[in-house]
Amino acid sequence: MTTIIDGKQVAASVIDAVKSAARELEQDAGVKTGLAVVIVGDDPASHAYVSSKSRMAKECGFTSIQHTLPEETTQEELAALVQTLNADDTIHGILVQLPLPKHLNSEPIIQSILPEKDVDGLHVVNAGKLATGDLDGGLISCTPAGAMVLVRGIHGDDLSGLNAVVIGRSNLFGKPMAALLVNANATVTTAHSRTKDLAAVCRNADILVAAVGRPEMVKADWVKPGATVIDVGINRVLAPEKGEGKSRLVGDVAFEECAKVAGAITPVPGGVGPMTIAMLMANTVIAAYRKSGRKAPKF
Repeated sequence: MTTIIDGKQVAASVIDAVKSAARELEQDAGVKTGLAVVIVGDDPASHAYVSSKSRMAKECGFTSIQHTLPEETTQEELAALVQTLNADDTIHGILVQLPLPKHLNSEPIIQSILPEKDVDGLHVVNAGKLATGDLDGGLISCTPAGAMVLVRGIHGDDLSGLNAVVIGRSNLFGKPMAALLVNANATVTTAHSRTKDLAAVCRNADILVAAVGRPEMVKADWVKPGATVIDVGINRVLAPEKGEGKSRLVGDVAFEECAKVAGAITPVPGGVGPMTIAMLMANTVIAAYRKSGRKAPKF
């Protein structure tokens, strides 16, 4: 029987651990964990993401601050807000919701966030710490961190002797995911659009992670029987069977056919997605513990 990995359930257990860690820090050290979320403009998807992040932070017992800036905000104004939040000792995590409006350059903004407050794990210092194997010193990008929790749930902490293939080499996901897998002793291949005979490479994987943004690209004959398949893709495709103009969410993996071959697989939605926000909350409480000079909890 194939295990369908329940990301919602795992995320809920991470959130429970975050809540008790935040409560403990407040009781023992008088420190209330603080998260500031910055959103610029009026992209509806971004607003939906941000409100769920702010809501979850409140639910975890954090101080949750949202800065909603108008579309016409200048680079200088946004940079000034980040500096203000950097200097605010009650804020342990800063998140600038991407993408920013076209006229703003996100890279200097992200790199201006203090690495110890960069709960998205996108600062080069945090990326560098992960690349050099310093998992306890930096903050790890939320989606790969969440995907890794799901992998550990199936295989345990030590992946010695297992072959892992990550399809995708983005800075946001592919590279940090590969680094986490290597750190856990897996033998890792990073595959991408220029990989020769991608299907054959994937068939060698005990752990197959897909993050390319191409709907249902990974087919059953790409999957080694019994492999663990982690689907990071979220794609909206037309669903005429639901009615005219209707759509549905699918991953980068053809779920129905791959589920017949895999040993364990994440669905879309309900797999990796819920883990991203859970790990954002985990990173924020980790940042608060470090700032107060305490040993940060592990999630």
